[in-house]
Amino acid sequence: MAYFTYQSKKIFYRETGNGEPLMLLHGNTASSVMFEMLLPLYQDNFKVILMDFLGNGKSDRLDEFPADVWMNQAKQVIGLIEHLKYQKVNLAGTSGGAWTAVNAAMERPDLIKSVAADSFDGRTLADDFAEKLIAERTFAKNDASARQFYEWCQGDDWEKGVDLDTKALTECAERKLPLFQKSLDHLEVPVLFLGSLEDPMVRSNLAEEYEQIKQQVQNGHVYLFPTGGHPAIVSNTEAAARIITEFINALSGID
Repeated sequence: MAYFTYQSKKIFYRETGNGEPLMLLHGNTASSVMFEMLLPLYQDNFKVILMDFLGNGKSDRLDEFPADVWMNQAKQVIGLIEHLKYQKVNLAGTSGGAWTAVNAAMERPDLIKSVAADSFDGRTLADDFAEKLIAERTFAKNDASARQFYEWCQGDDWEKGVDLDTKALTECAERKLPLFQKSLDHLEVPVLFLGSLEDPMVRSNLAEEYEQIKQQVQNGHVYLFPTGGHPAIVSNTEAAARIITEFINALSGID
């Protein structure tokens, strides 16, 4: 297993496949294992890079998650890209990982070629986000299938990580902290916004939100699946892989 050191902590990462680099970024309370079943759809075309953000998966644990967790994770992404000495990396972030991917691209556009931002709420969190999150996580911790997912992603100590993440996101929502370090007008790299219209875990007006963001960024694209759950990259596995691959290939001039 491979690790790199970030601020005295060890972050797990893995590389597989051949081609230009594509980093898959997991969402909150998940880890890179969520992408294991997707690898056959990407690794023939890309050098796929997986990582576990601090406090998750096989990476070192934290005593507390920062309230600006997605900005912090963006710095971890940049740290790994610099460690691996890549020049232009494609990012595909899902759920919370989408905010992370966009923030990384705004922080270091020189290192990022493109972003696929999948299944996230966009520019703001709903007014009742914290209330719904706490209810959802309370239910999930007592649901057998959800507990199994947490343990699969995090290991035996999953509950502490889930609680720390809930606390951080609740603080982010209640304090109405910015989700991006800069205005989206500053997003220079091409970005593809993906999602499922049936996804119960994103805002109900996702199509409208994505279209408004598309108008705000410099080079935005939107693809919404009519069906599928959360996240789209998993619920629409093969179609999402094809669309992301075509998006990246078009930027490289590949048919």
